[in-house]
Amino acid sequence: MSQQENYTYHSIDIFKFLFRNYKAILIITMLGAISSIIVSLLITPKFKSAVIIYPASTSSVSKALLTDMTMTPKDVMKFGEEEETEQLMQLLQSDEIKARIILKYDLAAHYNIDKNSKYYKTALLNEYTDNISFRKTEYQAIEIKVLDTDPAFAAAIANDIAALLDSVYNSIQKVRAGKALEVVENVYHDQLKNVKELEDSLSILRKLGVYDYVNQSAALNEAYANALSSGALSNAGIIKQKLDLISKYGSAYISLTRQHEDEIKHLVFLKSKLSEAKVDAYNDLPHKYIVNEAQLSERKDYPVRWLIVVFSTMATFVFAIFFLLLIERIQIIRKEMAIQPSKLTD
Repeated sequence: MSQQENYTYHSIDIFKFLFRNYKAILIITMLGAISSIIVSLLITPKFKSAVIIYPASTSSVSKALLTDMTMTPKDVMKFGEEEETEQLMQLLQSDEIKARIILKYDLAAHYNIDKNSKYYKTALLNEYTDNISFRKTEYQAIEIKVLDTDPAFAAAIANDIAALLDSVYNSIQKVRAGKALEVVENVYHDQLKNVKELEDSLSILRKLGVYDYVNQSAALNEAYANALSSGALSNAGIIKQKLDLISKYGSAYISLTRQHEDEIKHLVFLKSKLSEAKVDAYNDLPHKYIVNEAQLSERKDYPVRWLIVVFSTMATFVFAIFFLLLIERIQIIRKEMAIQPSKLTD
């Protein structure tokens, strides 16, 4: 028998099978459709509320507002990109946000979960995950979606999660910013002490008469030469004493002066860093832009009853065919097994 003939033969068998069993298939399919309608009507409808947010490009106030003009400035108004979006997605799924929302809205009672149950936390978190979700859109925005039987409840939770995002983000950053401020303050005050010690040393030298080594040396050498040439030996002796003093402490004065200049520059740098650290520690910037706030939904989002009925009916129809095929095949096998012993007896 050719492949085409075999295919035609099997096709005819299938049509014969469907014709023989169409009543049973129809009854089972109708029962499945009726059951799916009843089940879909028993499912409690849920309403969807969603918030659309974009991450900010920078989370540091000092980097955004106090950046040195020689460096590439941070645009505080710019939307964030993939990295910032991923960071916010991670924060949205943090335990802290979950805990705050669960506590504020008493979700255990709202979802009718027994607090004395052995798996209370697991059940509560499963309900939270089923009804509250986050996804990254194709435009690098984030959608915060909440499903609930009460549309007002869903909208309130969605908006609160968006609001909590800044609070959690800032609380995490404040720990690091506070430590950074403490370190910079300590280094800055140490540097102040160094500068003060250098200034005290320079002040002692100035009291001794060394206050401008280069110009003083030039002026005193000229005065000394004039005194000698004019025969004013007493004046020359006084000038010589000053020259000896400058010569003795001059190198120390030059060294201290240069060191003082370097330390002052470093102190100015540390002061700018201290200002940045204080801004980061005591001030906050929003880490997101809210594009759409959650609104009360007028139409239910779940369940889509017609889809449930259609897919359940189709699944029941396919199941009925396979079920009846299986029964028919079992009957054929039994008949064959019943015939074989009789042949053996003959």
